Amino acid sequence: MKSLATVFTKYPEMAVYLAIGIGYFIGKLKFHGVGFGVVTGSLLGGVFIGNFFHVPVSDQAKAMLFLLFLFGIGYSVGPGFFQNLKGDGWRWVLLGVFVPVVGLFAAYVVARFLKLDPGYAAGLLSGSLTESPVIGTAGEAIRALSVSDDQKQQWISHIAVADAICYIFGTLGVILVCSSFGPKLLGIDLRAESKKVEDALGIKHTKLGVSSAWQPISFRAYTIPPNGQVAGKTIAEAERSVSGARLFVERIRRSGEIFSPVSTTVLEAGDTVAVLGRTEALINLLGPSSIEATDPELLDIPVASFGLYVTSDRFAGKTLRAINENTDEARGVLIRRITRGEQSIPIGPGTVVQRGDTLEVSGPQAAVERLAPLVGRMIHPTEDTDFIVLGTAIFLGVLFGAVVTIPLGHLRITLGTSVGTLLAGVMVGWLRSVKPWFGKIPDGAIHFMKDIGLAAFVAMVGLKAGPIFITAVRQYGYILFLGGIVVTLTPLISGLFFGRYVVRLNPVLLLGGLAGAQTMIAGVAAVQEKSDSPVATLGYSYTVAFGHILLTTWGTIIVALMT
Repeated sequence: MKSLATVFTKYPEMAVYLAIGIGYFIGKLKFHGVGFGVVTGSLLGGVFIGNFFHVPVSDQAKAMLFLLFLFGIGYSVGPGFFQNLKGDGWRWVLLGVFVPVVGLFAAYVVARFLKLDPGYAAGLLSGSLTESPVIGTAGEAIRALSVSDDQKQQWISHIAVADAICYIFGTLGVILVCSSFGPKLLGIDLRAESKKVEDALGIKHTKLGVSSAWQPISFRAYTIPPNGQVAGKTIAEAERSVSGARLFVERIRRSGEIFSPVSTTVLEAGDTVAVLGRTEALINLLGPSSIEATDPELLDIPVASFGLYVTSDRFAGKTLRAINENTDEARGVLIRRITRGEQSIPIGPGTVVQRGDTLEVSGPQAAVERLAPLVGRMIHPTEDTDFIVLGTAIFLGVLFGAVVTIPLGHLRITLGTSVGTLLAGVMVGWLRSVKPWFGKIPDGAIHFMKDIGLAAFVAMVGLKAGPIFITAVRQYGYILFLGGIVVTLTPLISGLFFGRYVVRLNPVLLLGGLAGAQTMIAGVAAVQEKSDSPVATLGYSYTVAFGHILLTTWGTIIVALMT
């Protein structure tokens, strides 16, 4: 032990990475679907090591990692944040603001009632509302206070203690309210209500976790028989004659010759056609009336599968049905998946495409390349990170947060470098959605910034909190746990009735929206499981941006209110 203590003192980075490894192991453990998560796991990993060893932790290293994380979060939610301010999105804006505000009020009232110090109050807020970035913004606010350094370190350590104690019910509470208590309080049948939303959006229901063994989109070759329904019709007429599916004739073999048809080309009996479409449609619609052929030469068509990032007003705000009917350039291109933020959303004719969505499409290479500039930009996996924008934006965000103060009654609250960086990320993410050439950062890089940034930061917080953790839990553990239950449930229950009866949101989407407002993906996953439907993800995508931005900011506010 003495030798390991010497090593950790000389090479503290070893302890940080060990804490992250332990944390991810803890985070993967679940009991009936509920666990600590990798962030709180990393915090506990740091606490465990810090309880046995003194590990010197650099505040500058913590700050750099945390700022990377905050910029990544802002960059991800920026397009959705501004998109949801438009049109009918005001209802989701109200819910996305209402829940965090009530959460802040509940945390403040409970902290005052329990006579908690600013550190415990911030950790109560962080764990109960499952927003770990509060640890960073609250810690920054505490370091700016006019108290002794020892007092600052003690309060900052208390944040980690309270967060770890309150996080478990914070997660469990969101899951229970969104998937069980919420539907009962609203008096709805989750499965029936989800089916109504699926029907309205034209989504074909599939059981969660079950997928087809075949490729969802494919080319197949068919020979038109003498009495074939499409014999004598033009390409355009034949494609329109198939109801309920989008099928495209890309190539024709006629009398041994292969050519690419135009919309006015007339199909003849004996033609062998290469048809692109969803596999189930090809089998169910064409199989009974045509003869499938084996023709490798005819099917030798360059097929592209790319992500198209939506920035164009021609697509943003439109349903897939309207896009298909009014965009000739969309011919031959089929959508595999739509990703909004980090979540896949269900696809149907009534699904509305939003600015900042990524459409994962497949089709002939020429067709995909023709459509891409109309949608926004094509996402290539080899894109480089624009470090000029990244570095400059974080610099400006830190500067903005350091100099801006917000008057709140008799208080003057410094915005803080953490919140400034978060807002800088939001602005860069939004600008990228408007001007796709600006500030390019690959999705993989953003994921890494968010994952390693927050995990390493909280691991280092845990290393410092380790020496006092056990004592603090013995002294305040049950008090913080009970207070955390109140803070978790108050915004969820009030948000449930506010969203349903004041702003009149669809009940299933509302449950997803509550999980988004508290940034807890496990909540929406539980709704999906109980409803046997993915539609609740739509509600989550509408509010999660507001949850991340406001709850992270509350770390600064709660410290100011408590001091």
